[in-house]
Amino acid sequence: MIMPALLDRRQLLTAVAASALLPVAALAQNSGTTPVAVAGKPGEIPQGMKLPLLPQLESFPIWPEGKVPGSAGVAAKEEWILRNPMVQRPAKPDGSAILMIPGGSYTRVAVTRSGSSIDKTFASLGSTVFIMTYRLPHDGWAAGPEAPLQDAQRAIRLIRHRAKEFGIDPARVGVAGFSAGGHLAGWLTESFGRETYAPVDEADKLPTKPLVTGMFFPVMTMMAPYAHETSVKNMFPKGGTDEEKRKISLEFNLPADMPPTFLAHAGDDPAVAPENSLILFNALRAQKTPTELHLFEVGGHGLIENGKDLPHLALFETFAKRHGLWK
Repeated sequence: MIMPALLDRRQLLTAVAASALLPVAALAQNSGTTPVAVAGKPGEIPQGMKLPLLPQLESFPIWPEGKVPGSAGVAAKEEWILRNPMVQRPAKPDGSAILMIPGGSYTRVAVTRSGSSIDKTFASLGSTVFIMTYRLPHDGWAAGPEAPLQDAQRAIRLIRHRAKEFGIDPARVGVAGFSAGGHLAGWLTESFGRETYAPVDEADKLPTKPLVTGMFFPVMTMMAPYAHETSVKNMFPKGGTDEEKRKISLEFNLPADMPPTFLAHAGDDPAVAPENSLILFNALRAQKTPTELHLFEVGGHGLIENGKDLPHLALFETFAKRHGLWK
């Protein structure tokens, strides 16, 4: 079951303080029939549920009803917050888009209903930001560890398929991932040359290759000694062989034409070892993929020092501009 979680720590504190006055009830839905989404019109508040703490961003489903790959027999439930991605629209759109992938150790998907400071920052640069949520491997999907990758491939295809509707240049779609979402962002980026599910409609004829990718304090490898144990456990709830783990460890599966990749990590990260970013940076550099790594002395898991964000998003902006995402 997906538990409520927030991406922005400051909003987390606000929500916790307010929750005593205005609790938000959980909505249980069958993930097999009401799966992940990417962006569209605000949903209605379910009967018996109190109003949310903050206005909900618009959202739309990734998969057509009844067409979620490998959903037969899946009984996973989800709560109101939420396996349902959202869109943050810019005040001054420039035609670019970012598929933003939150983390959560593959235990949950850490999002807010109203967005965070991160997607607002990307939107301020002109991007339409699609805040993605995704299925979790331990819920029993037939694709196992690849269930979230299927969702990520489908999501970036839908963004391109609906490019005209959202005022997006389909060639200027980037990806940004955080923590375990960083792993999924990198996995999506390196997997553009292979199909992970059978096509369901016209959108699936479109490419999954992003223009540029940002990975922030990312889970990257599934191999000891630097693997994030909780993520590995959730990817392989019944245990995985070294061969299975290597298949989803990014450093072993980089294509020669990997898109430009930005990495940011803190040396004192207590959750995901910074070696995850160091190893991937060295692997990318060895094959001459355009890449950039910022390893901060302090910042913990989230790149925050003394309650303030480190400049990782500004550094990513410079990198992404260099590679054509922003102008």
